[in-house]
Amino acid sequence: QVQLVESGGGLVQAGGSLRLSCAASGSIFGINVMGWYRQGTGKQRELVATITSGGTTNYADSVKGRFTISRDAAKNTVDLQMNSLKAEDTAVYYCNVAWSQWALKYDYWGQGTQVTVSS
Repeated sequence: QVQLVESGGGLVQAGGSLRLSCAASGSIFGINVMGWYRQGTGKQRELVATITSGGTTNYADSVKGRFTISRDAAKNTVDLQMNSLKAEDTAVYYCNVAWSQWALKYDYWGQGTQVTVSS
């Protein structure tokens, strides 16, 4: 079984920074995508940023230039550095790891960590 444990959420003023970390454990296929998603109150969960095991990154337009995703493939960790935070970044942030193997899709989520940005 795969487990994802997030840390680093909290309360920050607009313009400030936070760094989220996620540690994955268990049987994880070597070729995978790790990422961060978020869900604001009354909103659908949305992609924030992803990074492949090869290092290719993808960002939501709303966070480009402000957030940076990185990973340590050996440790199965993924971090999200969030700078210039805005009130609209307030949400529960979820770590995710996903891969396909033998035509099956695997998709695991962390429990979420709250990020609150005060304006």
